[in-house]
Amino acid sequence: MASPVSRVAVVGSGISGAVCASLLARNGVSVTLFESARGPGGRMSYRKEITEDGKELVFDHGASHFTVSNPDVLGIIREWEARGLVAEWKEKFASFDCISRKFIEFEKEGLSKKYVGVPVMNSICRALCHEPGVESKFGVGVGSLEWFDEKNSWSLTGLDGQNLGNFEGVVASDKNIFSKRFTDVTGRPPPLVMIHTDLNLIPELAAKLQEVPVCSCFVLMLAFTEPLSSISVKGFSFKNSEILSWAFCDSSKPGHPATSERWVLHSTMEYARGVVAQIGLQKPSSSTLAKVAEELFEEFQRTGLTISQPFFKKAHRWGSAFPAASIAREEKCLWDRKRRVAICGDFCVSPTVEGAILSGMAASSKLTEFLSCL
Repeated sequence: MASPVSRVAVVGSGISGAVCASLLARNGVSVTLFESARGPGGRMSYRKEITEDGKELVFDHGASHFTVSNPDVLGIIREWEARGLVAEWKEKFASFDCISRKFIEFEKEGLSKKYVGVPVMNSICRALCHEPGVESKFGVGVGSLEWFDEKNSWSLTGLDGQNLGNFEGVVASDKNIFSKRFTDVTGRPPPLVMIHTDLNLIPELAAKLQEVPVCSCFVLMLAFTEPLSSISVKGFSFKNSEILSWAFCDSSKPGHPATSERWVLHSTMEYARGVVAQIGLQKPSSSTLAKVAEELFEEFQRTGLTISQPFFKKAHRWGSAFPAASIAREEKCLWDRKRRVAICGDFCVSPTVEGAILSGMAASSKLTEFLSCL
């Protein structure tokens, strides 16, 4: 058990950071979680949209579901199930071949279970970020994290220059705080300045963090008045499409509102790369998103499936949410014991929810073990 005076800052409230914060707090650590967005979740966030006639629509526009094979993660999932935070999504998936225009490779019985957050994917992160011992500060972006040898602690400063406090340890679960993509988008240096100003300070970490390759993805949120009866499954991948990779019926998930039929389509990485090459990394304009929405929907229609006109259609871009490499597959997180900094996320283990959970668990374990010796 760590000393109750031990203070740790967790930057980022995606599933990796949220899991880490929750486990640290359960071990007696005082945790302050910083998140620049209005709420938790990262790629497990959801979108609430209001139609012109005032109808409320909810979409899991990031991670649609997750599977689990690791016994330790499965133990956590069972706890979440008991708390009503997750449920099994029992629909079968398949693949759709855009050349033959047929469903192929139907999912077989007995494969790994699919889990979803209830009533939305970020319900898990939201619950973890509000557990006892975790103080969550949303809408607070971290501008810099600096290590001071004389104080033997970290000092965090907000994007607005505000002093966010001193901490005995830091967990960085948002890869933007050390990526040069942060500079490309904001014009500011990455917040984890100690790595970029002195690469000899933590050379092992610095070498791995020089650049974590990421992929962009566009999603299209659709709502229909009537069910798409020509589609026999509630989730499927696309074969032989250069534009679409996945389609999920969001309204078929357990605990999700079923007032209308809602689908979320995911673009291919190649399609997103082509759009980003034209417009850059800045936030896409409404006209760009409208064009993307039309292109994704037209590809959906080209399947030959009977698809009616939706009463709601909107695209969203995930700019750097999908890591294209794993930088700590064995260790599951990056850890510097001397300066008590752990870096965790799906980019450490695998680009999955389970990978992110494993990394958050590993970061919590490293810090808890160290702080218990102080």
